[in-house]
Amino acid sequence: MKKLFLLCFLVVLSGNFYGQETATTTKAKSEATAKKKKADADKAAADAKKESAKAKKSADDATKASAKAKKESTTATKKSADDATKASAKAKKSADDATKASAKAKKESASTTKKSADKEAVKATSNADKAKKSAASADAASKTAKKDAASTKKTSAKTLKETNEKAPSVPDKVTGEYNGKKVYTGPRGGKYYINKNGNKTYIQD
Repeated sequence: MKKLFLLCFLVVLSGNFYGQETATTTKAKSEATAKKKKADADKAAADAKKESAKAKKSADDATKASAKAKKESTTATKKSADDATKASAKAKKSADDATKASAKAKKESASTTKKSADKEAVKATSNADKAKKSAASADAASKTAKKDAASTKKTSAKTLKETNEKAPSVPDKVTGEYNGKKVYTGPRGGKYYINKNGNKTYIQD
């Protein structure tokens, strides 16, 4: 009877020991899994932070480039308009001088021979016509410069949005040009060009 009681006691004691060992093993595995998940989450957060900083830097660079291009475009347009205005004024002065010369030639024709006076008048008239044509050309150049200035101002007002989208394997339809780069129109109507990184940069009005 004592032997049976002792045997039962040993069985109970053995069961408790193995149960404690299994619980300890399970707890250790759970802690290891939790640590690994936390490490993965920390790494993902760090990668996301790096990507965000990179995207912000790209946006800042694009903004600076746009401002620089707008400033250079405005300076070039103003210079073209000033040159056209000066050319127009010069042509008008030439026309006035030619008109004065024609009037003077007509006035002097009374005291000189008719043939000589007619010759001078024809010459002065020809010079006046040439001066008028020059003035018309200068006016046309001035209008063209102003039109280009308006077009440049409109182009400079466009904003750019750089993305991480890669260029499609099958190119979209080319619908224009922006700063020397081909402008494509996507299937949903968005206009973009491929930047130096090989990504899409959208053009927004």
